Amino acid sequence: MGQEQSQVTEDTPPLTLQERTLPAVADLIKSGRARRIVVMTGAGISTAAGIPDFRSPDTGLYANLAALNLPEPEAVFDLTFFRQNPRPFYVLARELYPGARYRPTISHVFLALLARKGLLHALFTQNIDCLERAGGVPGDRIVEAHGSFASQRCVDCKVVFDEGKMRGFVERGEVPRCEAERTGDREAEASGGLGGAGLDGEEKAAWDGPRADDGVCGGLVKPDIVFFGEPLPRAFFDRMSAVKEADLVLVMGTSLQVHPFAGLPDMVNEDIPRVLFNLERVGSFGTQADDVMVLGDCDGGVRRLADELGWRDELEKTWRELVGDEEAERQLQGAAKRVAKRQDEVSKLADEVDQALHIGDEEGSVKREGGEKEPVVGSVEGTTQTAGSEAQTAKTDEAGIASENEALAGVGDQYSSANTSDNAKTETDGTG
Repeated sequence: MGQEQSQVTEDTPPLTLQERTLPAVADLIKSGRARRIVVMTGAGISTAAGIPDFRSPDTGLYANLAALNLPEPEAVFDLTFFRQNPRPFYVLARELYPGARYRPTISHVFLALLARKGLLHALFTQNIDCLERAGGVPGDRIVEAHGSFASQRCVDCKVVFDEGKMRGFVERGEVPRCEAERTGDREAEASGGLGGAGLDGEEKAAWDGPRADDGVCGGLVKPDIVFFGEPLPRAFFDRMSAVKEADLVLVMGTSLQVHPFAGLPDMVNEDIPRVLFNLERVGSFGTQADDVMVLGDCDGGVRRLADELGWRDELEKTWRELVGDEEAERQLQGAAKRVAKRQDEVSKLADEVDQALHIGDEEGSVKREGGEKEPVVGSVEGTTQTAGSEAQTAKTDEAGIASENEALAGVGDQYSSANTSDNAKTETDGTG
């Protein structure tokens, strides 16, 4: 099973669901036939919380690190570079560290609601923000594929570092060092620099942390998030069997581009329904008979599923009690702004499509062998590049984004309403 498989057509009957729709998924849950739900999440479920992404120009976290003269932005997550200079990472850590700055979204609280009702078998997440925990998901249900800020330890002796002390270092923008008793005859250099190495001259002179001659380790302390050069947590591989035990899979807010996490949805049996909440189709979705795609904002999709389950009031109340009305309104307003921005992007694309089609009409033709003219178009994937193929590709893109825009518009209508219990019904259930 994989992306090379043919697409499921409208005529392909589902194997488990009554039909490939969100109401049918809700019926499966309400009937008690889905009691081992496995969820896979990415950054999309934290968008409304306001956590900046990494790569967006000007606003992305990597862009904000430019002043630190990194060899490349990704170096901030490189273990070798961290040993040489941990300061850039701790500049970034102040932006990402769990706490009052970022609060759970309604998607996080929906996952906690699944757990509370005894339906959440396992939650695999790529996120390191700990918002699943803050939203109320029990830690024993969470598999943090890329680690998280929930714990931290010395990169040398592996001794766990105190959470309260860690928070203080991060808030002050300082680099923590291991305070565990030093054992063996490890030289100071083994940690990448005991006693303040890895800092510039002025910082090193002012260093008042553990030193090698203090009889403590003094190694660098790092949150348990996965850096380049480090293996994924053992728990990720130990818990992968949970995917095969699922009777329903929900994939939320992930591009499914980073392996091995990206391969998790393909591990389920073919008769197990898979539901995608995302802005666009990803991975192998659309290749199985029980795939349901809810294209749009994750929070909007979650609200609609809650409507179908009869959980909407409980979900909204739980979320607002957790984050407060002020934060709830901030998240809702932010969603409406994202919808408006997306609509503007679609309008610009439509203009480009019109121009491309006009050029194609005038110039995109060649002669048949018999002398007649024949329009030339590219393949659906846009891989055949001849005269006029750009227009065909643009037309295909326009259709896809128009569908996505329809879904987003429904979320915008819902979020801009003062009464958040109003039910928006304009998101699309894709059938692949």
